Amino acid sequence: MEIALASNNIVKTYGSGTKAVHALRGVSLSVAPGEIFGLLGKNGAGKTTFIKCVLGIVFLNSGEGSVLGNPFGSIHAKERLGYLPENHRYPLYLTGEQVLAYFGKLSGIGQPLLNRRIEETLKIVGMTEWRKTKVRKYSKGMMQRLGLAQALINDPQLIMLDEPTDGVDPVGRKEIREVLLHLKSEGKTIFLNSHLLSEVERISDRVAIMDHGTIVKEGSVEDLTRTENVYEIRINNITPDLIANMGNSILHADGSVLEIKSRTPEDLNRAMDIIRAAGGVIESMTPKKSSLEDVFVDLIKTSDITHD
Repeated sequence: MEIALASNNIVKTYGSGTKAVHALRGVSLSVAPGEIFGLLGKNGAGKTTFIKCVLGIVFLNSGEGSVLGNPFGSIHAKERLGYLPENHRYPLYLTGEQVLAYFGKLSGIGQPLLNRRIEETLKIVGMTEWRKTKVRKYSKGMMQRLGLAQALINDPQLIMLDEPTDGVDPVGRKEIREVLLHLKSEGKTIFLNSHLLSEVERISDRVAIMDHGTIVKEGSVEDLTRTENVYEIRINNITPDLIANMGNSILHADGSVLEIKSRTPEDLNRAMDIIRAAGGVIESMTPKKSSLEDVFVDLIKTSDITHD
């Protein structure tokens, strides 16, 4: 299967000598076709530099990368890419369809295909009704959706999005999430860079966390947020005797929920036997999960200590 995006030990340094800025320090990752991949990191982590390398806006010092089998920055790679930059701006005197016509022509799309692409992309992002409205009258959410349409105008296979929900209200963020999930269902691959970790957690298949120009963690959202060997058990009747019988396997008790540590399936079964013997009825049992934000903060703190 052709990898949608791959980087192999890429390095990017701005400047030289004592004033050199090491933006990327050997970054390797891969994105599978048809997945939503989130790149996370605090300001200055190297996320935007990585995207610029993929787009061919800046050149690598070393390493290599490919977009759908084509080298970073090549014409064939750019033909299959869509890009929504952060804080994008369009001429206020243009209408939405005029903006798309302009970018479509820059992409080399001729008529009558361009008219069809404008129709299709406006429909995808829910902006058909405002196609003849001037950009100056657009809300922030409408601007973001127009930006998405612009990124889709050339029918790309890989869509690079830099903060696509930045400054958008909750309703607008939900609408944009639905658009991205629709694009995924159509087989598009989406590379998402965002500070809104809750948004990334909701829609991403896999994420990478970057700090100081390196990838400090990568994996599925499910794997990264799972708390190993910790379970939350909801019980209809928690008594002092039950808590006493559980001993030091209890990490936390709150109302009708017990949080326990269980290293093996046998330990978990013994805990369930103790609960039943004490008259408790187990209503549910689930592995405890941390939020992606918790995982991110812990990793960044560790990375900062390492680099101090």
